[in-house]
Amino acid sequence: MSSKPLALSVKLIVLGESGCVLLLRRSMASKNNPGKWDLPGGKADPCETLDKSARREVFEETGLDIIIGRILGAAESESPDKRIAYLILEARAESNEVELSDEHDAYTWVSPVDLPNYDLLPQFRPVVDACAKR
Repeated sequence: MSSKPLALSVKLIVLGESGCVLLLRRSMASKNNPGKWDLPGGKADPCETLDKSARREVFEETGLDIIIGRILGAAESESPDKRIAYLILEARAESNEVELSDEHDAYTWVSPVDLPNYDLLPQFRPVVDACAKR
């Protein structure tokens, strides 16, 4: 067991108009995992419901409005100062017009069968690979 504080984060597999999945590349200035591909989302605010946190985070990172779907899975990671529990949700984007925040430097819409070819953060790989097989 770890005595590190536990944070909750909401990540999303966002499907676009053509059924492709949105991936965001972490900025090279990022202190955590620069240059890695990531799922949109982030820290859940304790004053918000999880779906509201998810919509807020996706909008802040991409400018997209989303419709939240089902729960796809969970993941975890650990840094030197905390543990993070991730709830991974499915969502549908209302458009494909992405406006990136400074947190990421690139985005791509990926066919689900091509997801295994991306250097994704490892904690999300099992859920993303399961999505690719659907």
